[in-house]
Amino acid sequence: MCAHVLVAEDDEMQAELIRRSLLAEGHTATVVHDGRAALDAARRVAPDLVVLDLMLPVIDGFGVCRVLRRDADIPVVMLTARSDEDDVLLGLELGADDYMTKPYSPRELMARIRTVLRRSGRGGVADRREDPVVRAAGLAVDPVRHEVRCDGAPVECTPAEFEILLAMVAEPERVFSRRQLLEVTRGTDRASTERAVDVHIMNLRRKIEADPRRPVRLLTVFGVGYKLSGGRG
Repeated sequence: MCAHVLVAEDDEMQAELIRRSLLAEGHTATVVHDGRAALDAARRVAPDLVVLDLMLPVIDGFGVCRVLRRDADIPVVMLTARSDEDDVLLGLELGADDYMTKPYSPRELMARIRTVLRRSGRGGVADRREDPVVRAAGLAVDPVRHEVRCDGAPVECTPAEFEILLAMVAEPERVFSRRQLLEVTRGTDRASTERAVDVHIMNLRRKIEADPRRPVRLLTVFGVGYKLSGGRG
């Protein structure tokens, strides 16, 4: 098993994106949406690292970080929409190991998490993991090498296409709305719209379907969005 990460983020869509990215990296995750729940979960599950949003309700990220540093030695990566220098310095003075300002790339966040785990000595198992590749429906997506294969053949993807495919391969048969897939691409395609998601799906079908007009992998769920069909493996 790799690291267990506690994600404390009040934006449920952002929290879900982080959770999926962690799962794709081979980690496990506990997700909470306020500061009190974060402290309770930290005591209950003893995570290897905490991804901590600064603007949490009930107890803010600064307060959570103070208690974590007083009670335990858990690495903390802070997330915030605020970029004032004083906030950054306060977060670091309280003991945050790293600090990212929203919006951010999920890949960059995962890279920061790997670095903090390695630096803290808590990432040994994750670093020795032999196979970070996520597989489903004949697709293999490598989030470390940023590579995609379809039935063994390499597939060239844009950054946004890669993020969409990684999310869907990590959870085959799950139906994603256009808005959810749009959130997946925010770190790489911030100017995109829900309509652009349809274009990304169309382009992916050209790359991974034998007949893009009759897809068997990337299916449309009418009135909802899209799903990857075909199961694990």
